[in-house]
Amino acid sequence: MALFISFIIVVALVPVVRKFAMRMKFVDQPTQRKIHEHPIPLMGGIAIYIGFLTTIFLMRGFDALSLSIAIGGTLLVLVGLIDDGFKARKREFPVWPRLIIYIFTATVPLWFHIQINGIRDLNNGMLMFPDWFVWLATVIWVFSMTNMMNFIDGVDGLASGVAFISSLTLFVVAIIRGDAETAIATIALCGVCAGFLVYNFYPAKIFMGDAGATFLGYTLAVIAVNGSVKSTTFVTMLIPMLALGFPILDTIIVFSRRLKEGKGLHRADKLHTHHVLMRWGLTQPQVVSFIYLVTMLFGLLSLVVMLAIP
Repeated sequence: MALFISFIIVVALVPVVRKFAMRMKFVDQPTQRKIHEHPIPLMGGIAIYIGFLTTIFLMRGFDALSLSIAIGGTLLVLVGLIDDGFKARKREFPVWPRLIIYIFTATVPLWFHIQINGIRDLNNGMLMFPDWFVWLATVIWVFSMTNMMNFIDGVDGLASGVAFISSLTLFVVAIIRGDAETAIATIALCGVCAGFLVYNFYPAKIFMGDAGATFLGYTLAVIAVNGSVKSTTFVTMLIPMLALGFPILDTIIVFSRRLKEGKGLHRADKLHTHHVLMRWGLTQPQVVSFIYLVTMLFGLLSLVVMLAIP
């Protein structure tokens, strides 16, 4: 039901949002850094946001997970729409307001006690982290994933497809562990991503923009922390990290290149994996298909790790 509801809502909403964006000229303008040649409507993130929150509230009600995602996600969508509005006018939104909002949003899960509390040692005893480390680890994880998903949103269908595969992996993990709350949230996320891919796969008819990409990254991060994988052995803490392995790996590679070249870490460029693959001669569908495959391999590896550890 969660998969069906979320998918239908997004499929129905995207044409409406796209028409409104075109009328308001809320479009992503081609620039030297962009790979599209014609203005593409933004605001796709609104459909993703409404589709997911509607589904999770219907299926789970106003619990800690849904409220955490609703509050933090709303802040991210709002600042993302402002950022997208600047892009539509070929201007850059200052980085510091975004950074402050992102850090503040990363603290929202802590309000609802969704946090990385500790790990189980080899003797099945719990090693509890001190409060300062709990807060720091949770904020860093949520902040990082929020930005990482935004970083990879540079090719038609890439961010939504990677988010679909990653959330599907976390869904399988939740089902195996009997975690119904996480299973419903992750399969709802699969539904909104699949619904958006109908319009976002090459050639894209609409973009999710910063509003959609940051919302997806934030939601995945919060679900991963909230899930049953958050308090198991040290090795199985790798499961959400592996499930979200591609955006993490891409960010590490890009940041390493920027540091090597003396560039600011927040400066947009063409150093991402998808840009490199396109310079090698791959088409957009080929690039996306290759990265989908890499993401699937990360997902399978996370399942192998989970099944291998009792």
